[in-house]
Amino acid sequence: MQALYQWQMTGQSARVIAEQFFEEQNMETTDVDYFTDLLNGVERDVAQIDDGLAPLLDRPMSQVDPIERAILRLASFELRTRFDVPFRVVLNEAIDLAKEFGAEGGHSYVNGVLDKAATLWRPIEHELKPS
Repeated sequence: MQALYQWQMTGQSARVIAEQFFEEQNMETTDVDYFTDLLNGVERDVAQIDDGLAPLLDRPMSQVDPIERAILRLASFELRTRFDVPFRVVLNEAIDLAKEFGAEGGHSYVNGVLDKAATLWRPIEHELKPS
């Protein structure tokens, strides 16, 4: 999420940001392949991601808080492409990130948007969720 936030704010390429993270951050416990896939995937698919999220938002994507925007893009990419990760895990991780880094109450917004997204993008899995 922090790398995506940096990408949004600086306009640097995902490749440059990944190199900076590998040089400057402790990445020992990070799944580097997964990190790279997410960062590159969001950069590559951002137009599709934003188009998919647009009908679920109550405002234009440009008006969504930058932290929540990065979280929504990250989770949306995972929901749409990483079927190896259960949708509930994607949502929980996104909500936790929003609680830790986002604006007050931002986690509720992220939860609402992503729950609608999971219903659309993973309908069978969403229907099978335990109550």
